Amino acid sequence: MADGSAGVTGEDGGDGFKDPLRMPSYDEDEDEEVDIVNFSRSPGGESAASTNALAGSFKIEAADVDTKDLFVTVDNREKHAGSFEVYITYRVTTKTTRGCFDNCEFAVRRRFQDFVWLRQKLTDDHPTHFIPPLPEKTNMRLSRFSNEFLDMREKALNSFLNRIAEHPTLSFNENFQIFLTAKELETHRRYAKGLVSRVGSSVKTTAESYRLKNRSPEFTTMADYVDQFGQKIGSVDRISQRIVKEQSEYHTEIAAFAPSFELWSDSETDVADILHSIAMCLEKCANFTRLENVVQQDDFGSVIKEYVLYADAMKNVLKKRDSIQMEYEQCLDELNRKKNEREHVKITDQNYSFAAFMGKDPTDVKQDKSNRLDTQITKLQKQLEVLNDRTEVANADLKADMDRWNKTKRKDIKELFTSWAEGRMKYYDLCLSSWEDVIKTLQTKKQDEDQLDSPDSNEPASETSDPEILEYPTQDT
Repeated sequence: MADGSAGVTGEDGGDGFKDPLRMPSYDEDEDEEVDIVNFSRSPGGESAASTNALAGSFKIEAADVDTKDLFVTVDNREKHAGSFEVYITYRVTTKTTRGCFDNCEFAVRRRFQDFVWLRQKLTDDHPTHFIPPLPEKTNMRLSRFSNEFLDMREKALNSFLNRIAEHPTLSFNENFQIFLTAKELETHRRYAKGLVSRVGSSVKTTAESYRLKNRSPEFTTMADYVDQFGQKIGSVDRISQRIVKEQSEYHTEIAAFAPSFELWSDSETDVADILHSIAMCLEKCANFTRLENVVQQDDFGSVIKEYVLYADAMKNVLKKRDSIQMEYEQCLDELNRKKNEREHVKITDQNYSFAAFMGKDPTDVKQDKSNRLDTQITKLQKQLEVLNDRTEVANADLKADMDRWNKTKRKDIKELFTSWAEGRMKYYDLCLSSWEDVIKTLQTKKQDEDQLDSPDSNEPASETSDPEILEYPTQDT
């Protein structure tokens, strides 16, 4: 493709990128079969059990279980205290029917650094594929060894491996197989980064100062969408964190308020049952708020955070694709420059060249320059073909991954917000039911008081209504 438009597909072409912002509504293709990762709830103590109390598990539809041949689960974390450090390992269980594996089931233990190694290897081997993001190493709000932090990390690592296992290319990577099966990864992790990584870093640095000449409109649209998506999902993440903070403060206040009514009931015997009912209601609402905060943080917040990191990873992949096209365009420019130079040599008088002044025949000088330029042009043409193939492959990988990611994302986000809304409604129903119990106690108390104050209609008139009895005795009588 000597015109410099390597791998460019028209925006209106059959395989062109469709702006997800203009995709049909969820209801229009609700029954569409797409590959989706399973956000399974791994056991993690009270937090995981409490989460199920308010929000049902996501309605994840597996990608045709009959054809799926690789299942990975991350669970059963353990804390280890070494001589110089304390670290956490996770059990990674794999079940598969693929012939490239020696057995059909494996169980190994991996620490977070092993997951980092795997992702780096996948990034090196597949620079133009979307590599799922890893959870952040630290959390400003939680301790790195707290149950809450480890619960979120365990779920995120489980999602990370399942997304790789669902990918038609990444799941067959040799390093991924080593990660799932090798008892020890130390020997594999000792290998330094290959030449591809070092060259990739150099190319990325060069690309920052180079502006693409023939970037396809579909990739411009794709980059704009990723930027917009990153901004919007980042706003959702910040709002979610603010909700968690406010609900945590509310839970602290309401939990401290309940004992006050309980103590008050000890000193007010007449309304003790009412005060006790309010104290019980406040205690229940505090517990419901705590559970809802767990859902907001672990289920909702963790998925949103994953997509925030996904947006950053996608931006890096788009930059790598641009770097590959940049190499192609630079090679094309150099090829055209050499061709122009060769044409210039043909019409240039070499009698005044430096070689001619040194005594060489001008005809031989012209022939030597032409031969040298022909050799350089031949090498550049071969290099251009290789770079063109790389650009075509990068474009195809990126478009396929973008289409797959967009379908999965739309499915995840829809189920996430649906589950979150159902959880919020259930939370408010539980709180409302608790306060209705208090109202019933108040109504019962009032009815009892009314019955004590009013005469019974079924009994005869009281003695106080007899006029003879109402007469007080006098001294004469």
